[in-house]
Amino acid sequence: MSENNTQNLLNVERIAKIVGSLAPAGPRMKPQEMAGVVASLRKAAEESVDHVHRITGLDAAQDLRDSEVLVVDRSTWAKANAQAFSIMLVPFVKPAFEKIQQKKPHADLDKLKEGLAFEVGAVLSFLSTKVLGQYEPYAALAGYGQPGGRLMLLAPNVVSVERELNVEPEDFRLWVCLHEQTHRVQFAAAPWLRDYFLAKITELGDSAASTFDLKDAFRAAAQARAEEPGQGRAHPVKEATAKARKIASELTAIMSLLEGHANVVMDAVDAQIVPTVKTIRRRFNRRSSTQKFLTKLIYRLLGMNKKMAQYRDGQKFVQHIVDAVGMERFNVVWERPENLPTEREIHNPDAWIKRVLDEDAKVAVAGNRDEENTA
Repeated sequence: MSENNTQNLLNVERIAKIVGSLAPAGPRMKPQEMAGVVASLRKAAEESVDHVHRITGLDAAQDLRDSEVLVVDRSTWAKANAQAFSIMLVPFVKPAFEKIQQKKPHADLDKLKEGLAFEVGAVLSFLSTKVLGQYEPYAALAGYGQPGGRLMLLAPNVVSVERELNVEPEDFRLWVCLHEQTHRVQFAAAPWLRDYFLAKITELGDSAASTFDLKDAFRAAAQARAEEPGQGRAHPVKEATAKARKIASELTAIMSLLEGHANVVMDAVDAQIVPTVKTIRRRFNRRSSTQKFLTKLIYRLLGMNKKMAQYRDGQKFVQHIVDAVGMERFNVVWERPENLPTEREIHNPDAWIKRVLDEDAKVAVAGNRDEENTA
């Protein structure tokens, strides 16, 4: 089964229709009010770039022309993620379908496609009500959107949460955009990162093919795509080989770095930039800890209950290094893959400082990274 045929196994339009039928539209607003929200989010997205540049010192923030900002509804977000899945799911869906065809040579592929579309659509319909924003760099590889990716802001969800929290809308929208624009800048500062991450996904698929089924395949990609400030990510590898565990550890470290860094940037703003930032943080954190039981249950069933820990650990890692050596020296992490932290270093940032930044110790510890990943 070719990679192109594997991509065709995901019916993007069908998934979008399923999400449209399952996901609620969001808060009711008059057309004029919605137009105001869209304009406000675009303004916040534009303003946040300068703040990200000032806080991170990453000059890539000054040239983001190959990517775009979109203010979208829930079904459009879901369709965009289905497009991304047509790339990200290849390493898992391809062997899964080949396994089915080996066992059942006359299996009805149309029924399999419909089943996969429904599962993807059902999970995306749930996530589409939770995600506030997302930077999506992968669908461009399948010919969708700008070559540098797209930052999506979900207007219905932003309005719903700001109403729920009873916070100042303009402040909340800027706060959300700070997090998402940081992801956009990360990938611009490290143009190698997208292909590197996908290569690791492919390695994981090759290493764990015998232990993944279609549900595992989608779940792995879903956890790598869904995000919301204050939430994180995980990826299930059950009965994995040692190689698969090593790759999963590397992916965990990358995702912890990305989310932790975005949280550090988001928390670096003060009342001069976001006047009500303290209120927003307090109420948002309280909301995250008091999610409805059903929401918590669904997150657990999706394997996403470990997400908070990854955000927290990544943020502690980044903040420790920035406090110790400054943001400028921390930024070498974006220069090349060898500078990425290991999962163990996420929990021991001084080890990363010693390995990557301490010139005297570099030779002595050069081999430690591979050893830690296999531990």
